[in-house]
Amino acid sequence: MGEGRGDTFEGVSTDRLKLELLEEIHMKDVVQLSMLEIRHKIAELEASVNSEHAGNEWKTRYETQMELNDQLEKQIVSLKEKMEKVRGNPSDRLSSIRVYERMPLESLNTLLKQLEKEKRSLESQVKDYALKLEQESKAYHRTNNERRTYIAEMSQVSGLNQVSKKQQMDALPRMKENLVKTEVFMLDHVQRRPKKSFAVSDWRLL
Repeated sequence: MGEGRGDTFEGVSTDRLKLELLEEIHMKDVVQLSMLEIRHKIAELEASVNSEHAGNEWKTRYETQMELNDQLEKQIVSLKEKMEKVRGNPSDRLSSIRVYERMPLESLNTLLKQLEKEKRSLESQVKDYALKLEQESKAYHRTNNERRTYIAEMSQVSGLNQVSKKQQMDALPRMKENLVKTEVFMLDHVQRRPKKSFAVSDWRLL
C-alpha cells in the first residue's frame, strides 16, 4: 500500500506529532518537578530564616546602627571640609566665586539641582535622626521612670522593714518585762498555795 494522505497533517506525520506531544508532556513534567523542588527549597529556607530571625535580630540592629554611624561620620567629615574651605583665605573664596561666574548657565543649573538634592537628603536625614532621638529619649525617660518607681518601691519596702524592726526592738523590753511579771506571778502563786496535810492513821496489828 502506498503512503496515504490521511496520515499527514499539513505535511507532518501523525507519528511526528505524537513524538512532539510526548516531548512537550515530558518537558511539562520536568518543569512541574523543578517547581516542586524549588517550592520545597523555599519552604526550607523560610523555616531556617524564621528560626534564625530571633537570634540574628540583635545583629541586624547592630549592623544597621553601625552603617548609620558610618554615614553620619562621612557627612560630618564632608561638612567640616566644606566649612574649612569657607573659612579659608578670602582670596580663595573670591576665586571660587569667579569659578562659578565663569560656569555656563546650564552647569550652574545642574549644580544647583545637585545642591538642592543634597539639601533635601540632609534635611530628610536630620528629620530621621530627630525622630530616632525623640523615640530613644522617650524610651530613656520611660525606663528612667520605671527605675525610679522601682527604687521608690524598694525604699518603701525597706522603710517598712526598718519600722517593723524598730517596733520589734521597742517591744522587746516590754515583752521581757511581761515575761518576768508572769514568772513572778506564777512563783508567788505556787508559794501561796496551802500545803496539804496528811493525817497519819494509827495502824493496829490484829
